[in-house]
Amino acid sequence: MSVTDAEAAVTNHSELRTVYREPKPRAAQKVLDHLDSHCRRFIEMSPFCVLSSTGSDGRADASPRGDPPGFVKVLDDRTLLIPDRPGNNQVDTLQNILKHPVVGLLFFVPGMNETLRVCGSAEIVTDDELLESQSVGGRAPISGLKITVKDAFLHCGRALIRSRLWDPEVQIDRSSYPTYGQVLAEQIAGADAEAIDRDEHNANREKLY
Repeated sequence: MSVTDAEAAVTNHSELRTVYREPKPRAAQKVLDHLDSHCRRFIEMSPFCVLSSTGSDGRADASPRGDPPGFVKVLDDRTLLIPDRPGNNQVDTLQNILKHPVVGLLFFVPGMNETLRVCGSAEIVTDDELLESQSVGGRAPISGLKITVKDAFLHCGRALIRSRLWDPEVQIDRSSYPTYGQVLAEQIAGADAEAIDRDEHNANREKLY
């Protein structure tokens, strides 16, 4: 028997609750169906979030989104707008949303250990007037994600405390890990590491928006 076969797997809710005690009432009480003033302020301060989506085949995905603080615009207490900046045009998240519009968001604010979790439904919008408000350097995003909020709540800081995410002392020496181009050159037959790194450097300098 393999190690995997020997391990006990939790397969239903009853079994799960034999492992974990019931949550405190406030765990459910803190979940809002809208964005209150604290949620809105958190989003206004956030320069980075992770956006999760699911494809029609059930495969989950998570994608980083980042810009100056407040790049995710709060349209009202139940609606957000996220700009879609230039990338590799594979549009994995957008394709997922076309099939399965439910998304999750995790907002970070540098220096804060708490995070903000938001879930809702998304639609892809290309309205020029709406997107113009998210222009940077005179360049509006090609499209945006309009999120209708279903749930929002502040998540405790223990994960970030354990990880010491904001602690400069745990930052790695970047030379200890291969460059983006070096990694891809080992993963893609015939790829040129130096050419990839050069292209990325130019794109990061000239094509962020």
